[in-house]
Amino acid sequence: MAPVAARSAGAVGAGTAILLSLAVAYFFCNSSKNNKKKKSKNGILSAIGNTPLIRINSLSDATGCEILGKCEFLNPGGSVKDRVAVQIIEEALESGQLRKGGIVTEGSVGSTAISFATVAPAYGCKCHVVIPDDAAIEKSQIIEALGANVERVRPVSITHKDHFVNIARRRATEANEFAFKHKKSQPNGTDSQQINGYKSDGHDHNSLFPDDCQGGFFADQFENLANFRAHYHGTGPEIWEQTNGKLDAFVAGAGTGGTVAGVSKFLQEKNPNIKCYLIDPPGSGLFNKVTRGVMYTKEEAEGRRLKNPFDTITEGIGINRLTKNFAEAKLDGAFRATDMEAVEMARFLVKNDGLFLGSSSSLNCIGAVRAAQSLGPGHTIVTILCDSGMRHLSKFCNDQYLSKLGLTPKATGLEFLGIK
Repeated sequence: MAPVAARSAGAVGAGTAILLSLAVAYFFCNSSKNNKKKKSKNGILSAIGNTPLIRINSLSDATGCEILGKCEFLNPGGSVKDRVAVQIIEEALESGQLRKGGIVTEGSVGSTAISFATVAPAYGCKCHVVIPDDAAIEKSQIIEALGANVERVRPVSITHKDHFVNIARRRATEANEFAFKHKKSQPNGTDSQQINGYKSDGHDHNSLFPDDCQGGFFADQFENLANFRAHYHGTGPEIWEQTNGKLDAFVAGAGTGGTVAGVSKFLQEKNPNIKCYLIDPPGSGLFNKVTRGVMYTKEEAEGRRLKNPFDTITEGIGINRLTKNFAEAKLDGAFRATDMEAVEMARFLVKNDGLFLGSSSSLNCIGAVRAAQSLGPGHTIVTILCDSGMRHLSKFCNDQYLSKLGLTPKATGLEFLGIK
């Protein structure tokens, strides 16, 4: 009987080994599938996101609230827009609207352009950006240093064909036309009338593009909902996890509207009691839209509105139209801030916290203080520290430039926000 028992034990052992092997194989197979689904990033892309959430000590102590700042300036491209650039490029590659060797075009006042110039090479793509010539010059210099093409154009209304966003849209079309004609002229060229989903218009566009150009893709950060999704699936969940879900309010400004929309929608789905607010600069119509339901005041609606009402020195924040991204926002209210308050806040944070921030970050911090004043002590408020002051040296962080505009900071504390 012993031999039979031994054989039975051996059979059981073999069966167990087979089951274990199958289980291990199943585990690794599914892990592989999950890894493919999650598309774990490497290289510079792996350093984007998961930024620290820090306590802004001076503002917290002054208001009796915990005011926390999400340090987006620590992303490789130096701003919150790195997340957007990655999301837009990945979705475009997956959909076939962009392919390796293609050119991403975008109209931007700086930060988004810098982010695209930073991450595009990681996907084997190039970048062409159009930027208004009144933006801080160091932004263009950074973009060029990153190897992207830069067009600086005069600022005009978004309705004008030569608005920087509209020019960027045209450049994508021209890149597709160039790639189509170049490919067709090759010995093994194609008779296809499309490239990257673009249908040839038959015109001969002047080339701004290299011979190996694989077409163009207009990123369209204002209307492309990949912008919103970058924050709904990334920034929002990170804030929720970093606070253990224990926050009372979120505040941010809006340019494209992607950040405030993605984060606010995610947080309010997790907890409808979390208050989400907009902070808006001079000239922007979003404050009116949130608080009154209309973009313009009665006087402006009656035809006395200026074509270019912006008198703000803040760059990349504030707008006078509703974007698809901003339409996704879930907001409980809005605050306004002035240029003088933004300058004072920037100087206050450098002096008291060692935080060297750009104009939109400073405006966001004003919004956080306003939220603290509205809610009262004992609340936790989160905002976004979009970028540092390093790309604002010639304007927002330049005392001589500010002096000419009558914006020399004079405050010794937070008295400019009514805190003594």
